[in-house]
Amino acid sequence: MSNPLRIVIADDHPIFRRGLCDVIETDPTLRLVGQAANGEEVIELIGRESPDIAILDVHMPKLTGLQVARKLRDARTPVKLVLLTMYEDESLLNEALDLGIDAYVLKENAAEDLIQAIRAVAAGKIFITASMTGALLRLRSESDDLHRERPGLQRLTPTERKILRLIADDRTSKEIADLLGCAVRTVETHRQNMSQKLALSGSHSLLKFAYENRSFL
Repeated sequence: MSNPLRIVIADDHPIFRRGLCDVIETDPTLRLVGQAANGEEVIELIGRESPDIAILDVHMPKLTGLQVARKLRDARTPVKLVLLTMYEDESLLNEALDLGIDAYVLKENAAEDLIQAIRAVAAGKIFITASMTGALLRLRSESDDLHRERPGLQRLTPTERKILRLIADDRTSKEIADLLGCAVRTVETHRQNMSQKLALSGSHSLLKFAYENRSFL
């Protein structure tokens, strides 16, 4: 028998958090290794316990679930992330996907969806709560349109795509160079190459393109 998946939960509402813990603790294939009431606590908890999956409320004190996700991704922390929210918000879904969130679950469906979401992300899949399917289909359609409009996207290297996503996060060339461990001049060369491949001209055109299309990068 394989080891149980190690889970941490972060939510600032103690009654709701207790309910999530009960859902986890009733499944013998899952092991709850900690819980937190705010974003700073859960980052410390993840660093200490090295869980497989972290369940994050989108609205928490000190750091939101999305801010926690950004810090974990920047630090390349190997943990799968499940985001909990009360809102069917397409822009929030876009931002979550931009940050590499592995599952997006509405709180009202958490009792039914949470275990399914955990199973999906543990298998390397993305899970989106069923009521957000329409928003996801619209995103895919818009992505297809963008790739037809800018065929050069297909020619970007993995490093260029990573830099383009960081540009969309409003990172400077210096910040990108620090994150990637390379010279600023190297980042600037990548920016020039991407502008050529995407047929963009003008000093801020790449930034504008990245920001407007961040959901599809």
